[in-house]
Amino acid sequence: MPQRAPRKTRGTGRGLRRRVLVSATACLMLALSGCARVDTTAPSTARAEAAHGAPARFGTADCREAKCIALTFDAGPSENSARLLDILKEKKVPATFFLLGKRHIEKYPELVKRMAAEGHEVASHTWDHKILTRISDRRIREELKRPNDAIERLTGRKPTLMRPPQGRTDTNVHEISKELGLAEVLWSVTAKDYTTDDSALITKRVLDQSSRDGIILLHDIYPGTVPAVPGIIDALKERGYVFVTVPQLLAPGRAEPGKVYRP
Repeated sequence: MPQRAPRKTRGTGRGLRRRVLVSATACLMLALSGCARVDTTAPSTARAEAAHGAPARFGTADCREAKCIALTFDAGPSENSARLLDILKEKKVPATFFLLGKRHIEKYPELVKRMAAEGHEVASHTWDHKILTRISDRRIREELKRPNDAIERLTGRKPTLMRPPQGRTDTNVHEISKELGLAEVLWSVTAKDYTTDDSALITKRVLDQSSRDGIILLHDIYPGTVPAVPGIIDALKERGYVFVTVPQLLAPGRAEPGKVYRP
């Protein structure tokens, strides 16, 4: 495929050089786990910084006291999502879904409605999985706005969270996300389920990395992932974890547009 031309950046002189240097430094160590040097806010910090007397949105637990963990799924809905929702309903576990628009939201609108109706957090993973740090401001806005509008039409609620594809983000993405009312959510646990269909291995990878306030990244589009979910849930519950959505993990704090959250 032809290589895309780099996005033009605004500004000149010292300010531009500094911005380019910061962006390059932020993503230098990227390895599909989010820009390693991006400034992020931990869930515990969001809770601690909540305004005194802020309304609580704890849902299943108060994560200031409970040993919470958030289960998140990227790149759906898919043909596997109905089974996943059945499992989550049976286990009484809420999740956060970062959905793609093209070929996903537009193909499975009833599953998007079901996710919201069953108490899950419905969020954005962009429209077409474009790497946001490689495209123009206009295309970033399109990648973020189109799924927001589609989700709002289906659920009656506009998303407040988004996950950048491959976790690749920068200052420019933060600014546009803030403009659109979105906070970015990265992760602390990845099974790399895009590399294997072995459900036992996916389970082991998640359990080996999990800790309090963790955010688990999985993809229900891959065949080995959904079969691993019951074992992951049961094992983490046995360890004393309580499953929450990302907003519940931050409560009584709230995700602030333009900020990036990661344990």
